[in-house]
Parts: sequence; structure tokens; C-alpha cells
Amino acid sequence: MNLYFKYLFFPFLPLLMTWSATGMAKAPIIVKPATLQCEYLINPIGIDASKPRLSWLMIDHRQDARQAAYRVIVGKDSIGVSKGRGNSWDSGKINSADRLVNYGGQPLEAFSKYFWTVVLWDKNGKPAASGPISSFETGMMTAQWQGAWISDGNDINKRPAPYFRKAFESSKPIKSARAYIAVAGLYELYLNGKKVGNHRLDPMFTRYDKRNLYVSYDVTSQIQKGSNAIGVLLGNGWYNHQALAVWDFDKAAWRARPAFRMNLRVTYTDGTTAVITSGEDWKTSSSPIVLNNIYTAEHYDFRLEQPGWNTANFDDRKWEPVVIRKAPSELLSSQAMQPIRNVKEIPVKSMKKLDDTTYVFDLGQNISGVSKIKVKGEEGTIIRLKHGERLHANGRVDLSNIDVYYRPKDATDPFQTDIITLSGKGEVEFMPRFNYKGFQYIEVTSSKPIQLSKESITGYFMHSDVAAKGSISSSNPLIDRLWWATNNSYLSNLMGYPTDCPQREKNGWTGDGHFAIETGLFNFDGITVYEKWLADHRDEQKPNGVLPDIIPTAGWGYGTANGTDWTSTIAIIPWNIYLFYGDSQLLADSYNSMKKYVDYITQISPQGLTTFGRGDWVPVKSTSNLEYTSSTYYFVDAVILAKAAKLLQKQKDFDYYSKLAEKVKAAINNKYFNAERGTYASGVQTELSMALQWDLVPEGLKAKVAEHLAKRVAADGMHLDVGVLGAKAILNALSDNGQAETAYKLAAQNTYPSWGWWIVNGATTLYENWDIKAERDISLNHMMFGEIGGWFFKGLGGIHPDEEYPGFKRVQLRPNFVSGLDHFKAEHEGPYGKIISSWKRSGNKVIYSVTIPANSDAVINFPVADGKKVYRNGQVIASMIKVNAGVYQFEIA
Repeated sequence: MNLYFKYLFFPFLPLLMTWSATGMAKAPIIVKPATLQCEYLINPIGIDASKPRLSWLMIDHRQDARQAAYRVIVGKDSIGVSKGRGNSWDSGKINSADRLVNYGGQPLEAFSKYFWTVVLWDKNGKPAASGPISSFETGMMTAQWQGAWISDGNDINKRPAPYFRKAFESSKPIKSARAYIAVAGLYELYLNGKKVGNHRLDPMFTRYDKRNLYVSYDVTSQIQKGSNAIGVLLGNGWYNHQALAVWDFDKAAWRARPAFRMNLRVTYTDGTTAVITSGEDWKTSSSPIVLNNIYTAEHYDFRLEQPGWNTANFDDRKWEPVVIRKAPSELLSSQAMQPIRNVKEIPVKSMKKLDDTTYVFDLGQNISGVSKIKVKGEEGTIIRLKHGERLHANGRVDLSNIDVYYRPKDATDPFQTDIITLSGKGEVEFMPRFNYKGFQYIEVTSSKPIQLSKESITGYFMHSDVAAKGSISSSNPLIDRLWWATNNSYLSNLMGYPTDCPQREKNGWTGDGHFAIETGLFNFDGITVYEKWLADHRDEQKPNGVLPDIIPTAGWGYGTANGTDWTSTIAIIPWNIYLFYGDSQLLADSYNSMKKYVDYITQISPQGLTTFGRGDWVPVKSTSNLEYTSSTYYFVDAVILAKAAKLLQKQKDFDYYSKLAEKVKAAINNKYFNAERGTYASGVQTELSMALQWDLVPEGLKAKVAEHLAKRVAADGMHLDVGVLGAKAILNALSDNGQAETAYKLAAQNTYPSWGWWIVNGATTLYENWDIKAERDISLNHMMFGEIGGWFFKGLGGIHPDEEYPGFKRVQLRPNFVSGLDHFKAEHEGPYGKIISSWKRSGNKVIYSVTIPANSDAVINFPVADGKKVYRNGQVIASMIKVNAGVYQFEIA
């Protein structure tokens, strides 16, 4: 029987069968497209891009599997698309291995659902099995919003959160219904008494006077025939920052009472539509949320509840009319990104009852998020839930490490302390809606005795709900625990933008964001969050190119120290997105901002050296030269800008910024490099590491500088002596330049100062200071030392993107078989599929296993010691080889 006989007659048959010489069927070969995404989301709604990005990967587990061609089919009729007919776009057969394309068909219409699929051809030119039919749905696009921005008209200092409601009738059978809601502040949306969706803290924080976001929901199932009601509850968020702290958010130019605009678009089965809008016919009232602050906490009075307030039959005659408001900004954009959710429920690990009115709960893990309490008590009982990371010696919660920047007017809004007042009507549940905290412990105190158990409190780990993309495992439990703790800190600080800490500040510190970018991208699918944050960068940039070092900001951070080492986010993050995803859109979107930024630094630093920066923040003991470190990041930015110019075919810019980069590099080396000794500046760990990490060292001298760095680490007792800039660089500098053994010893160190020192002392997240007992800078959930989470993939697993073939189209594999480990495995789900790099010791041999996904390939550089050779299938092979997609095993002996 011919191998492809059935397939030729049935091109969408899902399986190919192979046949043995005896005629017996072997296991089926699956070849098909999978993971169809639009704008990096699965079946999204509310897409406003006129030419959205469509992507897929190829499932084909055969050796040397690749995609020879593709055909994208898009249309409004799912059946037609399934039969190969696309009335919106049919790309035709394209002989290409591309797996990311922009929609190229008829102009997309607002409020429309499009179905799409992709047909693939395999390495033999045979059509693969049919893939899934995916969809995307456009949002407002260029359509005009109907209705008005409305508010309750109260002053910015009014504390109770407002309710809003509107009743409406639906008399005809409904085909579909979509809610589009834009909010200045935060919201929860309800239809007929039930919350819409499971998002938390929507919409994401932006520069509200520049750009506001709207969120789209499919609410078809929540609208009923006959009477209906919409309910909206508004929170302050960052828009109306009522608490006082050093970051001046209370002085924001945009600050006002929260407001919203909403369109509920209903499509009936007869083809007609109706739009229910926000306007003067809505009503408002105060809610039981008597205080809400994104920075401090939330207060709730159960005695003020209005049961059924968001249902059709509620009597709202005592409610007030709403106030029409001016739009906060001229730009409304769709929030097409992974939302914040309660991602993980965490039960209490232990509880201590100190007395009848005081309990302390321990989650056993430091998280960002909220707690939920189930409690009953007498009417008027006041319960306070204080959340913190540490305990006093007496067992009560200690906030002294995280409340240092809070400047309260009085005692009515204590830091990280929810306050509830009971109604006396049986057991109630409370979980804050418009706040999150950083904590491990919850201290519950009450004005009257209450009875609580371990089950009375539940923790919820809240963060942007990004999919996991990477994992590691090893023979060293400390390494595995450190990877886990690093991811906990990363997720704790991903709230629609990367933050520094989830408790003390919640600020989008730029440095913290780019120090952790590779850790984030190896482990999680964060592109939608980073694209949103870089849009925030563009909103915040001054006309002269200057960026603040917290983004978004209300104006704080445009000082004299917000320089290259921090605000290089504008270049480093788009470049890394390009490397990891093979997508140049963020580079293109950010290009002019990158250019303005680099031009500003050039203006103030005409000789090629600059002191514009913060320096190596929170070092162990040694300080690094500020001009050297700041100028290094100036060089990095110029290099990335030149590469982006080449990629975007801006030849004149490429020539100019390439020369600028060489000028800066020469200026740094002329002043700070001692070629004879192989040292930079004063020769401390950070200074040597940065030169190697960022490619300052002249060719032929890298090994010499790396050797000097290794000796410096040994002289420092095989311990770290770096701040944040050195922590980003040191492990890579060593492992990429022949000193992987030293890098591993630093990564696996468990005495002070080291990452492992935190872990052996009970850390479940990364800290802000190497010294656990430091008097300041002692948040216990920070991400600025987080590069180590990415280094595990690079320095031990050896997985690197290739800038010539980005998105892991070609994987660069440079594993290091360090003597301190018996086995190590790294997995990363890249745009083409899962990459696995795994090694283990077997006697005097190292067995190295590799998996490369279909439609990509890899170049492997084996770390072959003197006298060792690389074997495959018993045959000696070269120490550097290229392999296609497939599964491979090698021996190094």
C-alpha cells in the first residue's frame, strides 16, 4: 500500500500511517498545525489591530521535520473556512517556513467575528492534516463609541466606592451580546446579579491622560429575555490615589473621581442590533466599600449592603442621577493582553491563636494578592486583617520593612490592612476587589471575640495570568528551589506591567523590568504585558527623549539619575522580545522612542561617556564607577538601535548608530580598560562582568578578562560582591567565557552573600538586599536580582536565541556540564515548540539529550574538556554541529 495513498485522496485526514516491511502498521505520524493565536491570544475578542498578527506552530515529530509552505484562510463563515474558503483573506500557498504573519485581506470590520485556519505542507511537500478552526473578534476598531463617560460627581476625597446601574428590556431572541467597558479607575461589571468575567484589577494602569483601555466581554449567556440590569462598581486604582506616599500619585494631573463608558451591543437572531450605553439614564449610589486604595487596602461595611442592587427588580428610587464627564484622554485602546486573575488558591499552612480577638495565619509562601476571610460575629464587630512579610518576636505581623514610604495623614487607612465591619447576619465572606498586597502572614484582630480556624482564611496569588513556558530540574534541590522562588517573585511583580515589589511601592521600576526580562521570557509567555508596558514608555517620554525611571508615573522619576542603566528598557525589552518571539513589531513601534532616547544621551554626553544613571544599586560592599556603568548601557542602547535600524531597513540610521556605538565602546575602553592586566575600572566583580556581558572586551581578550573575573570571585571567597547591574551580568559573563564552574559555584552558594543564602533562610521569593538583616532596602519580594532564573536556561542548559534566526528558529545550544551537578534539564516552549536540553552523568561519561521542535534547527557547541570526545551512535563527531528538528542523544567521554 502506498504510504500516502489515503492522504492524497483525503487531504485533511488527521493521521498518516507508516508501514513496516512486513506490512504491519506502525504508530501514526501526526502532522498538523496547532496553537493558532491572534495577537498572541487564543480566540480573542476586542481586537483593534487593522492587520493583526496570526501565528501557529507545526506538530511533526519526525526527524528533520519542517514546514515547506503555508496557506492562511480567513472568513466570517466557519464552515466555509473549514472547507478551505476564505471570503476575507486567502493567502494562497506560500512557499515559506514562516509561522507568524500579518493579516493581509479585506479591511476588517468592527464588531465582527472572523474564523481562520492554516494549511501546512511538510518537508516532503505533502499537505499536513487539517488544523483547528480558530477565531478572533474585532472590537471598536474605528467605530464611534456611543454614550457618555459617567461618574457619581463626587469629590476626589470621597471615600465610598460608587455603584451604578441601569435596567433594560430584551424582547427578541438573542444571537450574541458583547460588553465594551472603558474605565478611569478600576471596575467590576455585573449582568443580572452575576459578575462578568474573572479578571481582577481591570483595566490595566496607564498614563490616564494619554491613553485609556477598554475591555471586551462575551456576555451572551448572561442576558435573559425580558427584564435585565447592568451593574458597575468603580474603584480608585491608580487613577484617584487617595493615600499619600513619596511617589506623588496623589498629585497626578489626571486625578479625578473614577468614571466609565460602556457599550453593551446586542445582536438579535433577526439580524438587528441594539446598543445599551452609559448616559444620563443611569443611577448611582454608595456601596459598602467605604474605602479602597490600590496602595494600602480596602474597608467594607456589611451593614451597608444593598442586596440585589445589580438585578432587574431592584428598587433604585432612592438612588441619585449620574454626572456626565469629559473623557480622561482622547485615546481609547483595546486591552488585548493577558489579564490579572486570582491564579492560585493558597490554603493556610498554620494558625496561631494569641487570644479571643487575635489570630495570626501563615500561608507558608510570600505572594502578591489578597486574602479571603469567612467569619461571623456580632453586628458592629470591627475586624482588621493586617498583611505582612515578617513577624515580630511576639508572633504578630511586622510591617516595618514595607511601610517606610507611606505618609498617612491619620490612622484611618493603615498600610496593607483591610478593615471590615460585620452586620451580625450570619457568616460572611470578604475579599477585597480593588487592592492587592505583598504578604505571607495575615494578622486578624477584632473588636469583639470571634472564632476562627485555619480554614477561615484563604490566600489568592494574583498576577497577570501568563502561561508557563519554561521549567528546569536538577540534582541540586537548592537550584530547583531557587528557580521556583525566582518565578514566584517574577509573577508577584507582573500586574499588567512589571513592578519592583507588590507591597512597599508597586512601581514599574524600569531597571527591575529589564534586569529580569530574560528570566521572564524563558519561563512565561509575557509578550502582551511587555508590549503594553512599552506603550506606557512611549506615553511617558518627554519630547527631548527623557524617560522616568518608574513607568507609569504621575510625574515622579524625571530626575538626574533616571539614566541609561535603568531606562534602557526602551531598547533592551523590544530587542529581547524580537529574540524570543521572532517578532519585530515592538521594535518598530518603539523605534522612534529609542532614537530620541539615544539622541538625548548623545546630546548630554558628546564625548561618548556619561554619568547619567543610578549605578550598581544595593551592592554587597564594593562600588562600581558610575561613568563606566552608565556608559556601558549607553553603548548597549546604541548597538540595539543600530541593529533595529538595519532590521527595519533604515540604512542611514544604521550607519550613524553603528559608528556611535563604536565611538562609545572606544571611549570606555580607552579610559577604563587595562589590556595588560585584563581588567576594567577598579576591577571589582560588577565592572569586569559588565564588560563581558555587554561585549565591550576587544576580540582575543575575553578569556583573559573572564579569567581575571574568576580570580576576583575566588579572592572574594567564592561569593558575590555585586549590586543589581553585576547580578545581571556576572553569571553570564563567566559561563559564556569558559568559567562555568565558577558561575555555578556562585549560583549554588548557600552562605552570605548569595541567592542561596536567602533560600536556606526560608525565602520563597527573592529579596531586595543580600543582607537579610539590613536596616533599609529590605523588601522580601523583589525582582531586581532575578537574572539567575534566566541563567539556568542559558548557563547550564545552554539554550540561547540566535539573532540571525530569532524566535528560536535556530537554537544556539551551549550547555555546561558543571562538576557540581549530576543531572540538569531545561525545557522552553518557544514559538516553534518545545526545546529540551538535558544532561546527566553516567560514570565517566556525560549523556546529553536534545529535542528540537519541527520547523527549526540548532547549532550545538559541546564543552569538551582535554582528552574528551563527542560521540553519536558510537561515532566520534565534531564539538560543534548543526542539527535539524528531532530528538538526539550524545555521549561526551
